[in-house]
Parts: sequence; structure tokens; C-alpha cells
Amino acid sequence: MSRPTGLIASKGIELLTWGTPNGHKISILLEELKEAYGLQYTTNAVNIGQNIQKEPWFTAVNPNGRIPAIVDHDNGGLAVFEGSAILSYLTRRYDPDHRLSFAPADDDYTRAEVWVAWQHGSVSPYQGQANHFVRFAKEKIPYGMQRYVGETERVYGVLDARLRDRDYIVGPGRGKFSIADISLLAWVNGIHFTTISLDQFPAVKAWLARCLERPGVQRGFTVPSPSMGGSALKPQEGEAAQKTKELRELVDQAKEQYGYKYTSP
Repeated sequence: MSRPTGLIASKGIELLTWGTPNGHKISILLEELKEAYGLQYTTNAVNIGQNIQKEPWFTAVNPNGRIPAIVDHDNGGLAVFEGSAILSYLTRRYDPDHRLSFAPADDDYTRAEVWVAWQHGSVSPYQGQANHFVRFAKEKIPYGMQRYVGETERVYGVLDARLRDRDYIVGPGRGKFSIADISLLAWVNGIHFTTISLDQFPAVKAWLARCLERPGVQRGFTVPSPSMGGSALKPQEGEAAQKTKELRELVDQAKEQYGYKYTSP
């Protein structure tokens, strides 16, 4: 992919993204909207490893210098950033039949907002920090590892309890697939980076498998290129499996050092 130096579309939705959980939540929604309504969009691949998201042309779209962001060229070039805001905007404007969302007068509209906000304020901050302290920090800090892996386990316990008698997070009966699910999918699919196994959360594991059967979800994970890093549903192999095993041992030692005991909520 060539290095972008600005916006590349003049009509429709332009998605500025990279292959991260936050990026995939928007590409999954856009693929689902494409399948439901034929909505077309253009992908502008922003390699965050090259700090393209800090360049002036990008910060003109998102002053926070983070992916994802969208520009709606059919709505006066409106720029929207922050994943929860993008999910809300796209469904409000491009999901008139509420196939992936709920009517504003429906109490499930508010319930979906609650779970999207919960993802935004709890799951991604804790899991993101767990990924950092376990995988990427040059110094392995026991307190940081057990703190954020522990909090990630706690919130997954909340999600597991929600899904024990439901197929999807929000909706009547056993629920329907919606932005409440989409907001969480890519984070859950990457849980193995924290050394946590979904075997600990069987209802979440079954929900993830159910969602991954959807063609729109499958396509969304390939934007802007096929996802790297595997899946929480597929056992790791070789060097990746050995690395995770070593890191899990460090996390377990850190938990023991600080007397961590799993509880949820």
C-alpha cells in the first residue's frame, strides 16, 4: 500500500484506518452496511507504525491523531472520529431500517448505547493497557501486568454473564446482532495478546464464534489488509504459542506477588 498524503475520495464514506481492534469495529460495520444496503466506502490505509496519523493532513480530520476516523463526502465532508461516535453516526444516517441498530424510541437504543459506552470506557482501556504491559513494555512491571490483565478478566466476566442466556448483547428475546456486538468483536478476537484464554469465558467464546460466521464480519477483519495475529478461537502454534506461554507465566507470577484473586464484577 502506498503511503497516503491526504484524503483520497471525493464522494461517499472515506474510512481512515489500520488493522487494530478500534479500526476493525468500523470496517466491520461498514461491511455490514454494504451487505444490508449496498453502502459503498473507500479505505484510506493509515499505517500507524509510520506515525502517519500525526501528520497535519490527518490531524485536520482527527485532532487527536488516532485511527479510526471517517469523512462523509456526501455530507459536506463531515469528519467523525472516536469509534463510538462513528458507530452512532453511521447507523443513524445509513441504517434506516435499524438492521444493525435500534430506533431511538426503543429502549434497546439506550441499552445499545450503554454497552458501546462500556466497551469504550472499560474493555478497550483495560485490554489495551494489558497488551502494552504484557507485550510491548520494555520493562516487565509486575504491578502493571497483574493490574490490567486482572481488570480485563473482570470486565470479560461482566460480558460473559450478559451472554449466558443470550445470542447477542442487546435486543428482544435472545438479542440481535447490532453495533453493541460490533463494538466489542475485534477486542474479544484479540484477547489472546493479554495471555487470557476465552476458555475462561465460555459464553463470550460461543458469542464470538457466532459473530465470526457472518460474511460482513469476516470481510471487515480484512480491512485495510488481512488481519495479523491470529484469532482467539484458534490455538496458537510454534513461536507465538511459546511466547504466550512465557508471558502467561510472568503474569501468573505477578498475580501471586500482589495477591490477585479473580472476581467479577
